[in-house]
Order: sequence, then structure tokens, then C-alpha cells
Amino acid sequence: METSAAKIAETHAPNQPVTESRRGKRGRQQAEEIVRYFLAGEASTVEKPSLGTEVPSEGEALVKAFKSKSGVVYAVLAYTAEAEMQGGVPTLVKRPLRK
Repeated sequence: METSAAKIAETHAPNQPVTESRRGKRGRQQAEEIVRYFLAGEASTVEKPSLGTEVPSEGEALVKAFKSKSGVVYAVLAYTAEAEMQGGVPTLVKRPLRK
């Protein structure tokens, strides 16, 4: 099971290291994000994902997915789009949605 978790962590890791100049505002937003885990729904396909039961943690989601027929877990991040004024110019920004 540890091997599967390591492979999943590797696939979600960024290809390039994050530099100080890229961390700025985005780095602070990532700390506020809430990840929700769902098992795949019965009609879920690669082309048209369908969310099934929500699971409280990544570890529990991996175990339940391993035991299920599909073996698929979805990690969901939700955001709201908001307008923010920067120097008199409106800019769209995303803000993490709280559960």
C-alpha cells in the first residue's frame, strides 16, 4: 500500500521546483485550500467522471478505492471566482471555497 501512495504522490508533484518568485500570493492560497476526497461513482468514466461517496481522508480513500471495483479516487479543490481591483483594473482571482 505504501508503494501506491508513493506513486500517487509522485504523479501529483510538480515537474519543476517552486522558486521563491513563484510562491508569492499563490503559496499563501495553497495553504488555505481544502482537499475533499471522493470515490468514483458507478457511472464514472475517464471521459466523464462521476463522484461517489465522500471519504474524510486521503488514506481512507485509497484503501476504499483499492477494495472497490474501479480503484479510482478523485481529489477535489473548490474555488470561487472574484473580481479584485489592482491599480484601477479589475482582475479575476480564485479564492478557496470553504467546506
